[in-house]
Amino acid sequence: MQIAIVDYDTGNTKSVSKALDFIGLKNKITAVEKEILAADGIILPGVGAFPQAMAALEERDLIAVLQEAVAHGKPLLGVCLGMQLLLDSSDEHGYTQGLGLIPGHAKLLPDTAKIPHMGWNQLEVKQDCPLAHGQDGNFVYYVHSYYAECEPKYVMASSDYSVEIPGIIANENVYGAQFHPEKSGQAGLEILQGFKEVIECASSQQ
Repeated sequence: MQIAIVDYDTGNTKSVSKALDFIGLKNKITAVEKEILAADGIILPGVGAFPQAMAALEERDLIAVLQEAVAHGKPLLGVCLGMQLLLDSSDEHGYTQGLGLIPGHAKLLPDTAKIPHMGWNQLEVKQDCPLAHGQDGNFVYYVHSYYAECEPKYVMASSDYSVEIPGIIANENVYGAQFHPEKSGQAGLEILQGFKEVIECASSQQ
């Protein structure tokens, strides 16, 4: 089993790779279309600003590649900003269109919250899915200023930070984690293990 970690100079790819190594999941950091499409699963990490990240994906012709991979049933996990990129759009620095893989919109945290949201927060599981299974009450590590606004049916787990923050979202074979699983200790490793199970299930059905 091989995971493609999307390389577009906007994510902490090495930290994600080390976490996958730890759970025994073979992976490669790549921006090559053939390698991404041939992988059993894809992880889209992300740090920084939404418009710049989308521009970086576009410059590397990766937007259509990711959309094609998802259309063919490949499991995809977006992490932190990578999760927000899965949405339809964002308000960050003006309106920017996203990948459109999970219906929703990224908006700035309310002024009742300290921005950026940085630190450990508890997950409340809303719906059972492989990534959220057994995570109710566990603490994960967040670093962000924008959050996903989407329908409850797409929210698998959330955290309270002046507003309900979707921590894990999903739409069929597409998953997103607003927090950093690779920085969230044992809980984060278990969440990545859940994504591994998703990939195994998808591979067995092909």
